[in-house]
Amino acid sequence: MSHPKIGNKAPDFTLAATGDQQINLSGLRGAPVVLYFYPKDATPGCTQEGLDFTAAIAEFNQLKVTILGLSRDSVASHEKFKLKQAFAFDLLSDSEEKACHLYDVIKEKNMYGKKVMGIERSTFLIDADGALVQEWRKVKVKDHVQEVLEAVKQLA
Repeated sequence: MSHPKIGNKAPDFTLAATGDQQINLSGLRGAPVVLYFYPKDATPGCTQEGLDFTAAIAEFNQLKVTILGLSRDSVASHEKFKLKQAFAFDLLSDSEEKACHLYDVIKEKNMYGKKVMGIERSTFLIDADGALVQEWRKVKVKDHVQEVLEAVKQLA
C-alpha cells in the first residue's frame, strides 16, 4: 500500500460517524480538515489525544477547521467514548479498515509480546481544496495537538 502524497488530493471515503451521520471527506471541502487516526476508544493515549483536541477546539473553530477522529471501533463504542469524554468533534467508524488502508495506517505492532495489526497513531491535515498538506505518523500524544494547530495557522 502506498502512502497518500503531500500535495495530492486526500483519499476520499464515506464512513458512519457519531450523531447518526455518514461523513464524506470530499463533502467537507471549503475548509481545512484535521483527520486523526487512533488505535482504540477509551484507552489512555487515545483519550488524552481526544481531550487535547477538545481543549483546543475554540482555536480550531476560529480557523474554521473540522476535526475528525477515526478508529476501527463501532459507532456505538464511539458514541459512548465521545459522550463520556465530552469530545467536541465527531468520531468515524472504520470497522472495515477502508480509510485506514487508503491512508496506510494499519501497521504490525507488538502487543504484550504478540505481533498484531493495528492503527499507527497518525494525523493528516487537508486544506480547503481537499489537498493533503501535512501528515504526522507514529504520533506521540504529548504536544501533538499544538503542533497540528501551528500547522493549521500556517494555512491561514
